[in-house]
Amino acid sequence: MTQQPESRRGLIHGATAYGLWGLLPLYFHLLDQVDAGEIVAQRVLWSVVLLVPIVLALGRRASSWAVLRNPRTMAMLAASAVLIAANWLLYVWAVLHHQVLAASMAYFLNPLLNIAMGVALLGERLTRAQAVAVLLAGAGVAVLALGAGGALWISLTIALSFAFYGLIRKLAPVEAFEGLTIETLLLAPFALAYLVWLSGHGGMSFGREGGTTALLVLAGAVTTVPLLLFAAAARELRMATLGLLQFLAPTMQFLLAITLFGERLDLTKLLSFGLIWAGLAVYVGGSVLGRTRRDAVA
Repeated sequence: MTQQPESRRGLIHGATAYGLWGLLPLYFHLLDQVDAGEIVAQRVLWSVVLLVPIVLALGRRASSWAVLRNPRTMAMLAASAVLIAANWLLYVWAVLHHQVLAASMAYFLNPLLNIAMGVALLGERLTRAQAVAVLLAGAGVAVLALGAGGALWISLTIALSFAFYGLIRKLAPVEAFEGLTIETLLLAPFALAYLVWLSGHGGMSFGREGGTTALLVLAGAVTTVPLLLFAAAARELRMATLGLLQFLAPTMQFLLAITLFGERLDLTKLLSFGLIWAGLAVYVGGSVLGRTRRDAVA
């Protein structure tokens, strides 16, 4: 069976989306004098400002109302909203506290954690390659834990919060844009309340200095633009290609951590990353081989 060629535009969309996610530490580093909670609150509010008009422009008002009227779906989105807020807060905190290596490890771990959760929670069956990949990743985590890796909790909490977020969004019958829009709308009152409290205690950075204020306003675009590009890429590329592109973001973050941010990569961390990378190589290799065999049969 002949595969339809993937468009160059799709590759550009996908690479740009993951490239922008890979550059997130640079953006948050520019806000290193701002409270992590304020950054997340501003991100939520400015995302609402951008996402609501986009959803309306795409003609998805009816589908959004259908979601809002479904109590079960709304309960799932409330849970996913809490998880994505926690994920954003942990990630921003990690960058502001010079733990970009730990944050990058979280997203190297994430695909393998998704496999493990699929087995444990959804009853999915592992292929041999997936089993080896998960074991190698587990060994990498164990090495870091035994080496008294103080940042291990950062990697695991970021990875787990995003993995559970992905699980809920997989089960929730809602499209990506409607889902994120509703999640940010649910979070908006809490974000606004936090900013009011912060302002009352003299701790809010927004409005104090032009450059910082402009960067905080951009938080909505920083969230929304990569998602738009990813959504376009998902329509134009095979899942296998997207699966390979997803490693671009943590790779860029890893390189930023050891070059621009000067984080130390000691032997324990190097061994831990090496085992996780080996697991990813087995995972990707197994996926590509499996797809090749299926295509040959078809």
